[in-house]
Amino acid sequence: MKAMIYREFGPPDVLRYEDVPEPSPGPGEIKIEVHACSVNRVLDCATRAGKQPHRKVQPPHVGGVDPVGIVTEVGPGVTDRKVGDTVAVFQNLGHRNMFGIQCWGGNAQYTVAPAWLTCVVPKGVSYADACVIARHAPVAWNLLVHLGKIKAGETVLVMGAAGNLGSIGIQTAKNLGATVIACAGSDDRAQIGLDLGADYAINYKTSDLKTEATRLTGGKGLDIVYDNIANPETTAAAIEALGFDGRLVTAGAHGGPIVPVNFFHVYDHRISIFGSPQSRNEDALPALEAAAQGKMKVLVEQVMPLSQAVEAHRLVESSPATGKIILDPTLG
Repeated sequence: MKAMIYREFGPPDVLRYEDVPEPSPGPGEIKIEVHACSVNRVLDCATRAGKQPHRKVQPPHVGGVDPVGIVTEVGPGVTDRKVGDTVAVFQNLGHRNMFGIQCWGGNAQYTVAPAWLTCVVPKGVSYADACVIARHAPVAWNLLVHLGKIKAGETVLVMGAAGNLGSIGIQTAKNLGATVIACAGSDDRAQIGLDLGADYAINYKTSDLKTEATRLTGGKGLDIVYDNIANPETTAAAIEALGFDGRLVTAGAHGGPIVPVNFFHVYDHRISIFGSPQSRNEDALPALEAAAQGKMKVLVEQVMPLSQAVEAHRLVESSPATGKIILDPTLG
């Protein structure tokens, strides 16, 4: 079978589209014909570049942490998946191990995964959409529900509104009954937040974030700030815009990671700060069901053949895309 493999760390050019042995499922595993796998800035690009040594990737390696495809074979002992099912693969293998990092991933025509690490994709959800949702929705749900304890009627500020985790966060919060303020660094990206269902939008380049957020909440302040960027200026302002018993939830820091925090405001307003990249696989299901019902939109920049992964990695590294780039091995 064809796969995109790298035998050394380096720039996108180290990726090679080659023939590798086709895998067979072992006990408890399923074999999947891959139809979509996204290119992630950190887990794919930075890892391939050798900038994530703590992940302990050992070349030769086939990346791809979030494949979606059709089950073509089930291994011994598998009873809850069958040939023909469309499934999405999650990342968390346990013990801080990740699919596509500590094992070969989905950048290939076929991959194998433990059946328990997958979910069946509802009918009506595309491969590309399922790929993005399975990757980001569990994290969004964990931040808003398990950590943030979101309640209907609360006001949530979503930072990085046009990004993948931000866009899923906006819609998750809206589906849970919150008032949502989308926050981005341009009018175009703020408009994307509004198009996804946010009630209000703030362009932090042209408006004072704290002042505007305070105005939009009638002086009460925000209940939740949802962030995965850690921009030193905007995240600091967002924390100061939190009202009493406000919560900051975060699962990223690529815009920082150091943020100056006004600790007088933190203790005076009883602010809680929660950070976690973790998620539970089952927390993707509400978003997948919402997508099947037309209540969850996914930002996909473009779908490219797996054979063009070198160009796809270059695009992800060079531009702040507003949606995922998806690789599809069935296109070549």
